[in-house]
Amino acid sequence: MNEELAYSIHLGSDKNKTAKAKEIAKNNPSGETSFSNNGIQNAKQLSKVNKHNLRDYDNKKDEIYVVYGTDNLYKDVQNLYIQEFEESRLEYNKKQTRANRKIQDYFKHISESTLWDLACEFIIELGDLEFWNDKDMNYRMKMIDVYKEQVSDLTRIVPDFKVANAVIHLDETSPHMHIVGLPISDNNKRGMKKQVAKSKIFTKESLKRIQDEMRACCIKSYNKHYEKTALLKQKKKGRNQDISVSDMNGYREMKKQTEKKEQKLVDANNKTKKIDNASNDINEMLTNLKPTKLNKNNMIISNEDVQKIKKFTEDIKDTTKSVRDVNDLNMAIKDFEHVAFKVSEENRSLRYQLELKDDEIDNLKGELSTKDKIIGKPRDEKDKLKAEVGKFKSFWRRLMKHFQEKIGFDKDEHYKYVSDDLYKNGIFDNNDNQIANDITRKVKTIEEIGKKTTNTRKNDFKL
Repeated sequence: MNEELAYSIHLGSDKNKTAKAKEIAKNNPSGETSFSNNGIQNAKQLSKVNKHNLRDYDNKKDEIYVVYGTDNLYKDVQNLYIQEFEESRLEYNKKQTRANRKIQDYFKHISESTLWDLACEFIIELGDLEFWNDKDMNYRMKMIDVYKEQVSDLTRIVPDFKVANAVIHLDETSPHMHIVGLPISDNNKRGMKKQVAKSKIFTKESLKRIQDEMRACCIKSYNKHYEKTALLKQKKKGRNQDISVSDMNGYREMKKQTEKKEQKLVDANNKTKKIDNASNDINEMLTNLKPTKLNKNNMIISNEDVQKIKKFTEDIKDTTKSVRDVNDLNMAIKDFEHVAFKVSEENRSLRYQLELKDDEIDNLKGELSTKDKIIGKPRDEKDKLKAEVGKFKSFWRRLMKHFQEKIGFDKDEHYKYVSDDLYKNGIFDNNDNQIANDITRKVKTIEEIGKKTTNTRKNDFKL
């Protein structure tokens, strides 16, 4: 019977671990999600991916193989940006009349924007934990040739996806490959002619097509290099799932059952020893049997010996049941080992996801700081305007008080002429004219008078 292997290829992003993403994946033709932020969003996240893929954080590089690019993924992506976009950037800048619209560094420009992803990452895996559990390193090493061909297949199937770096991990439970690159659209009418464009290149329909074609290519490469006739398991929708709380509860229950079965193993050993002793007694008893006087082919056996044989038979049945329980124990131990592998694999994945979450938090802090600065500018301008209005109001009060005293107390006709002239020409309003010509009026604006009148009305009451 031909062996069957599982195959998975997906765009790597912790966003697809959310409940919403999983629900979307169930309804998509490809079983994938296609969020606009599904990828490496900025330079900090790219740096984290570099550390994870090339094991820079723990120096475990013995079983890491770079099959495309260099041992510096970050630089590979930067160089690919220059190679793919520099000509388009210079062409775009020539058309700009305003300096602030020119793009000085497209890599930095995309990294600082929230509208585009800086890069995308594919994760490809052939075979699951169960398949690779008993395979040695020599068997795993052959996957390097298989995955090398997958890189070539991906560039042929998706020519608009330019690969920057591809690395194979043989140090985890299942050999798999990380491919980081740029989805590029050409002949754009707005902005630069060439641009990064994840949402254009990777759609629900294109992801389904890519998955189907890459599956077929991978099993073909595997059979060629391993000299096999293996088949692929039926494609499943959705992504890898986290170990749930219920699974962990099952693990705890399994641990309890294992402890009970260990005691059964001890009991089985004791019963086996007892049967060994009883077997010796039965053999001796059968050896000492004597033939009957009437027929030498028949043996005489006492009733006591018959009971011993019956007891021996019952002990065998009881021991057989204990042995079955021991077999169950072996199965439980295998289940335990399987879960342990899964937990180890998931811990590594979670550590990587936490690193990306830390980057997102840093980005959000930076955005909040920027917004605080933007909000602070209008506030400062408002305070300045308020201070200027206060100065003008103070000047107006002094001016009106001066006119009022000169016209009311000093009876200076010159100020009277000036005041009337200012009123006729619309410089003084009615309120200004009244203050200047009535010594009993308080120097207040119309708004202040209106506010006082309103407050007085609010305080009025009838008996």
